[in-house]
Amino acid sequence: MLKFGNLRLYTLLILLVLVAGGIAVRLFSLQIIRHSFYAALAEDQHDVLEKLTPRRGGIFIQEKGGVWHPLAVNRSFRTVFLVPKEVADKNKVAEKLAPLVGVAREKILEKLKDPKDPYEPLKSKLDDEIAEKIKGLNLKGVRLTPEEWRWYPQGTLASNVLGFVGIKDNEKIGQYGIEQYYQEALAGKSGLLESQKDALGNWLLMGDYNLEPAEDGANIYLTLDQNIQYAAEQRMKALMAKWNAGAACAVVMEPKTGAIRAMVSLPDFDPNEYQKTKSADFFMNSCVQKLYEPGSVFKPIVMAAGLDTGKISPETAYTDAGILQIGSYTIQNAQQKTYGPSTMTNVLEKSINTGVVFVQRLIGGEIFKKYIEAFGFDELTGIDLSGETRGDLKNIRENREINFATAAFGQGISVTPIEMASSIAAIANGGKLMRPYVVEKIVHPDGREEITQPKIIRQAVAPQTAGKLTAMLVSTVRNGYDKVKLPGYFVAGKTGTAQIASSGGYSADETNHSFEGYAPAYDPKFLIFLRLEKPRGIQFASESLAPVFSDLARYLFNYYEIPPEE
Repeated sequence: MLKFGNLRLYTLLILLVLVAGGIAVRLFSLQIIRHSFYAALAEDQHDVLEKLTPRRGGIFIQEKGGVWHPLAVNRSFRTVFLVPKEVADKNKVAEKLAPLVGVAREKILEKLKDPKDPYEPLKSKLDDEIAEKIKGLNLKGVRLTPEEWRWYPQGTLASNVLGFVGIKDNEKIGQYGIEQYYQEALAGKSGLLESQKDALGNWLLMGDYNLEPAEDGANIYLTLDQNIQYAAEQRMKALMAKWNAGAACAVVMEPKTGAIRAMVSLPDFDPNEYQKTKSADFFMNSCVQKLYEPGSVFKPIVMAAGLDTGKISPETAYTDAGILQIGSYTIQNAQQKTYGPSTMTNVLEKSINTGVVFVQRLIGGEIFKKYIEAFGFDELTGIDLSGETRGDLKNIRENREINFATAAFGQGISVTPIEMASSIAAIANGGKLMRPYVVEKIVHPDGREEITQPKIIRQAVAPQTAGKLTAMLVSTVRNGYDKVKLPGYFVAGKTGTAQIASSGGYSADETNHSFEGYAPAYDPKFLIFLRLEKPRGIQFASESLAPVFSDLARYLFNYYEIPPEE
């Protein structure tokens, strides 16, 4: 019979054997059967793969003398977020934060309602003053973290050219304008770091690791001139307000290169607060993205075709009867005026509708169509901005006589302002159609520069044709537009007042106003194109836009120090 003490000893030994056996089985399972699973688990805990984010390149605007100013840069802000599971007094947190971050108390309480929630973003892009106030509250469960965001130090200036950086599919990405068109160059390339972290989360770079550095984005330098851009914007904003217009755009271009010195599209927006913009239409650059019927600013294109084919000369005689019948259709001049015996120069000076139809009919439909295409109205200009739209010429593709006739005075076809500006710039440039562009150079992080070279698209008309037409447009200004005359300078220009198409015809009350002009006419340094949509209380572009053209041209003469010609 076993003694009680021996029994306890044997029991203990049996337990030890069982425990040792269990440990052995467990070790066998860990080391042999499930080795790969636990090795992978350990690797997940210690081996870390991290995406390295590059810095987005900046966008810069120039001024005379080679000085550059930032339009878009990166700025470090702070983001405040909530850790609901750490918040003890939800009402207190909501009450204290609401006035600082501009979020309603009820919305903050809504974010705090889940006691297990570890993270709730509250407000991004906090400035330092607000962030410090939040920090000073010392609220448990309220934390601040630094975050880099896009910043536009000049606010709305050139906003429709710039676009903005927004959130798409949880990533920061350029939208509209330069930010979208040059997204790849600006964004750079992400890097990668594969290594291990210790128990405290610190990188262990003493052993094996793989590092692919991020490549920062390139800096982009625009052709836009800050002073010209500002001058154009202020004048067009004042004009919109004065005539209660629906929209406006302006383009200032170098005819010989295609470089854009100013581009204005109104209404505009603040890219720092793009979320507050009333309509997505405000993001659109109407100079390149919206079509309109040009009206009489299209008449120089018809004259160019007539001169280039030899069908007319500036002195070709024509008798205007004030009315023209084509089949069942009747074409009349503006205000039902009749001008009698006229030259082709007079047709431009008086903007005679029947006169340009006379020229178009001499040319013939097919040749007329080819000249319209030669000036680029059936294609994208190639400007380096996102979302460009091409003109709509389907009306004249129907080969109907009446459609050719109405197209001659800019009705029944649709163009973009940049197409219209580029075509007139071709006349200013000896008949050479240039590709318009807004980026002068791209500078990569390694210092490599890509400089934009002016590009000739085609010779739209002969140099002699362009010279004759320029003289006709100078005469148009001198004999037709008192408000455009600039003493000492030759200025070429043409107005356009176009009815707006509506269901079943054209509106009797609503019009689009345009003005195009270049100077000095025989050695042009700049071209200005202006457009005003649906102005109220004024009838003609010669009254609404001509004074603005004159004012802006006078500014450019002074800015560029262009001496008088006579």
